[in-house]
Amino acid sequence: MPHSPYSCVLWDVDGTIADATPGIFPRLMEVLASFGQPAPDPASLPRWVGPPMYESFQSLAGLSATQAEDALARYRALAARDGYAASVDIYDGIPDVIRAVAAAGIPQATASTKPENQVTAILEHNDLLGLFAAVSGARSGTIGRSDSKSDVVGWALERLQAAGVDTSNPVLVGDRHHDVEGAAEHGVPVIFAEWGFGETSEGDGAVSRAADANALRALLLA
Repeated sequence: MPHSPYSCVLWDVDGTIADATPGIFPRLMEVLASFGQPAPDPASLPRWVGPPMYESFQSLAGLSATQAEDALARYRALAARDGYAASVDIYDGIPDVIRAVAAAGIPQATASTKPENQVTAILEHNDLLGLFAAVSGARSGTIGRSDSKSDVVGWALERLQAAGVDTSNPVLVGDRHHDVEGAAEHGVPVIFAEWGFGETSEGDGAVSRAADANALRALLLA
């Protein structure tokens, strides 16, 4: 039976488990156009994936806080119209890693700033939901409040503890500096997913890096 150096595994979703850009980018373009904003440079689009969208509408599009609330409401309406699991690709090999970790008896949870209902829909659509002891995402519905990575990591740990999971030696798999920084607030080390949307330097604070699913599996299971 494989064993893990970690007592539980937390997962970021966008850029780590799933590539939601085929759905995110068209919706983003539609929302920005409704504010008279030009389409972003394609090279800058990956910067929108990972951080809370409410923050990105302000920092990347220059919208006011009030406009960002409106933009987020429009974006969520489009996502609901399209279906949360529509146009989402799962990264090659990652479901196999999740299944292997579950088979080894290592509890898993998500820790995503994507709204929790969307995370659940994506996992359920791809037959992965039952492999997670807890699902932690942004508590959607409160537009104007931006749940941080630290928030969702904390909720994931709380839910795992409530389920009787040993959280004494956790690890987070993520692809952005927000993952590294948010996890650090809880003393959680990060394995940086190099296949995601973060630039190489964003993983500088990670305990290790994984180039692909096989490399990740070797870090999580011995």
